[in-house]
Amino acid sequence: MATTLPLDALQYADSPRSAGVDPEHVQKLARSTASLPPIVVHWPTLRVVDGVHRVHAARLRGDDRIDVRYFEGSAGDAFVEAVRLNTSRGLPLTRVDRAAAVSRILSTHPHWSDRLIASAAGVTAGTVAAMRKRSTNQGEQLNTRKGRDGKLRPVDPAEGRRRAGLLLAERPDATLRQIAADAGIALATARDVRERIRRGEDPVPRRFRGPEEATDIGGLAQPTAADVVSGAAEADMGLLITQLRKDPSLRLTEAGRALLQMLSAPLLLQGDRAHLLVDAVPGHRTASVVRAARGCAQRWLEFAEHLERHT
Repeated sequence: MATTLPLDALQYADSPRSAGVDPEHVQKLARSTASLPPIVVHWPTLRVVDGVHRVHAARLRGDDRIDVRYFEGSAGDAFVEAVRLNTSRGLPLTRVDRAAAVSRILSTHPHWSDRLIASAAGVTAGTVAAMRKRSTNQGEQLNTRKGRDGKLRPVDPAEGRRRAGLLLAERPDATLRQIAADAGIALATARDVRERIRRGEDPVPRRFRGPEEATDIGGLAQPTAADVVSGAAEADMGLLITQLRKDPSLRLTEAGRALLQMLSAPLLLQGDRAHLLVDAVPGHRTASVVRAARGCAQRWLEFAEHLERHT
């Protein structure tokens, strides 16, 4: 709702326009026979957020009052509103002014997404992202950013999903809403994480993983038949087990820890350690150990086949 204020009561500091008032634009507004739209004024400082040229045009017309609408918010929010309004209508901001505005908004609203800042400043999200990387005033790294829809989202979607996986393992009785809130992710994302864990999959989909992780289901490199023949699969065993140990859905459950311990045992059979174990078997027990080893291998093969059928 608009009201009126005396022109002398208005403040003019903190404009996003580096060049100040454009006399030609003021003259154009003053000559117009149409009523000037209300200006936007920050409450309670009475600083003009949008409409400085209209104020000068009103003075030129001989007016002593002007219609205003109040903006309530912080000084930083008022500056963002000034940039948004001056970008979307009236005399546009220059490219230099928009760049300066982005730099300032990054310092006052670092939790805003690149797209949200871009929409306010009239630039591309790529421009904001590049300026964010070059910024020397980044301060504390934030885990979430506010999007154009007003929702907070994690900067690294993978990190939020990993936190949710840990929380689901630690607090199996917690509601999905609680998990989502504590992990800083959307409720739908928390639900997807739970379903992926139930299926034995990595909580983080391939598209959210880094190049070193996005190898196969669960982020694990699957050895091929050629690898087995060449012995390359044996070299990959240590990496496979290491990656499995990092999975919260395994290491934070009793059954998962037991499985990881059993899977780690064959690592003792590689390299020099295998020779030590062979030397430790007395001659009269060689046949028995061979049968036991083959039996263990058969049980693991049956387990692997059962797991493949189950999934």
